[in-house]
Amino acid sequence: MVGRRHSSLHRVAACYRSGTMIPANPTDFGTRYTAAWCSQDAASVAQFYALNGSLAINSGAPAVGREAIAGSAQSFMTAFPDLVVSMDGIDLHEARVVYWWTLTGTNTGPGGTGHPVRVSGREEWQFGADGLVAESLGFFDSAEYDRQLAGKPLIG
Repeated sequence: MVGRRHSSLHRVAACYRSGTMIPANPTDFGTRYTAAWCSQDAASVAQFYALNGSLAINSGAPAVGREAIAGSAQSFMTAFPDLVVSMDGIDLHEARVVYWWTLTGTNTGPGGTGHPVRVSGREEWQFGADGLVAESLGFFDSAEYDRQLAGKPLIG
């Protein structure tokens, strides 16, 4: 499904040349980032971020720095030992790369509900001069996530 969002990638090279910090190949970056999430190694996710990079999820307080980002990633990896993240696409919006993803897994970690979850969302990345993510703003439907965690049927 990566191809459906490639229409704006032709603009990536122009933005990169104009001084906006966007990787030369954002699809490759996204592919490697996805593999890190699927590795169950939270530190490998954090390596995609600048030393003082940040990750905010659903407008919450950002995790700042690689250790805090690894902690955020680890919380999902612990909750979902069978976690799989798939990259649904990469897009460009102004000076940000938008990474579209789907997370699937069963909440069987400590204190888990035992229910499967499948939720999609996005991260909006701003890159630093080092070619790593300086800021990531992540979004997903938290009400749908909570509904699935609780094992409640979809109404309507």
